[in-house]
Amino acid sequence: MTRISGALRSPLTFSVLAGLVIGALFLLGTGADPVSAYEAVVTGALGADGIGSTLTTGTSVLGLALALAIPLRAGLINLGGDGQMVLGGITAAVTGLYSPLPAPLTVALALLAGLAAGAGYAVLAALCENHLGVPLLVSSLLLSYPAVSLASYLARYPLKEPGSSLPQTRALPDGVALPAFGDSTVTLGLVLVVIAAAAYWFTDRRTAVGYEIRMTGLNPRFSAYAGVERRGLTLKLMALSGGLAGLVGAIGVLSFPYRFVDGSLTAPGYTWTGLTAALLAAAAPLGTVVAAFFFAVLQVGGLAMERTTEVPRELTQVLQAIVIVFLAARLRFPSRLFPSRPFGRRTRESEAV
Repeated sequence: MTRISGALRSPLTFSVLAGLVIGALFLLGTGADPVSAYEAVVTGALGADGIGSTLTTGTSVLGLALALAIPLRAGLINLGGDGQMVLGGITAAVTGLYSPLPAPLTVALALLAGLAAGAGYAVLAALCENHLGVPLLVSSLLLSYPAVSLASYLARYPLKEPGSSLPQTRALPDGVALPAFGDSTVTLGLVLVVIAAAAYWFTDRRTAVGYEIRMTGLNPRFSAYAGVERRGLTLKLMALSGGLAGLVGAIGVLSFPYRFVDGSLTAPGYTWTGLTAALLAAAAPLGTVVAAFFFAVLQVGGLAMERTTEVPRELTQVLQAIVIVFLAARLRFPSRLFPSRPFGRRTRESEAV
């Protein structure tokens, strides 16, 4: 009961519910029915026709959320998710196009190549902070632009599909694709991202390394006094973060439409949605998964809401913004509504037991 009441009184719960209430007020002000609008969001995202799109979108959103939550857990902000993801995607495309190996091995090699490209590029940002004094937030963000521009150049010129008016590479050879579940667009990439989430949870909760990461995020001076080497930790966490972002890019290329399309990885805003999810959950593993799924539902459900109720999908972006504003204010339900000790005040003896 104490845990349940604590969850109900948390700033996260308050922020989500406040966003829904204020969104309903916006809908009432425009003459729309909030119940119908929210029902369209849920049905469109979680119904039989929308769950596939939600899981496909959730693969990228969750992957980027985990990638950015890993360094954020230690107080490090990686804003270079776009560059690392795009570099991983174009590297996977080049590997898939030119690998002489059989198709299954080419898929595995493309995934590893995308992971390595993202990890190496993220390490470059960490080196800028460790040895040049450039803040990680600045170096990771600015390094995204050359990576995105390089991938755009390759897709528009050397690797461009002949005769196509779109800025895209040639299609990957037959068989060079991630296996899909049935006729849906959900691929094995979702399983890889879920495995990454499970590994993050286990490391965070069950290992000494996870404890060091959490302590560094809570109190860097204490962790340094305890012997945690900040520079080495920054390199390791950025390598993991960039590698996961690059893996998401590779998954996007090895899924439909099985090629690298300029702008397809960055236009949906997976990096910023993932960062929002990580911030919303304070980079906690399970909370990041739940927040990422929540935002994937909003993205997919917003399109369905626009089709069925004529309410613009931008409302879902308003909901995201309201949630973040309330969370930043650290507001919570008052204790008189959800008392943390529902069965009376505990004695010191009972607490000790």
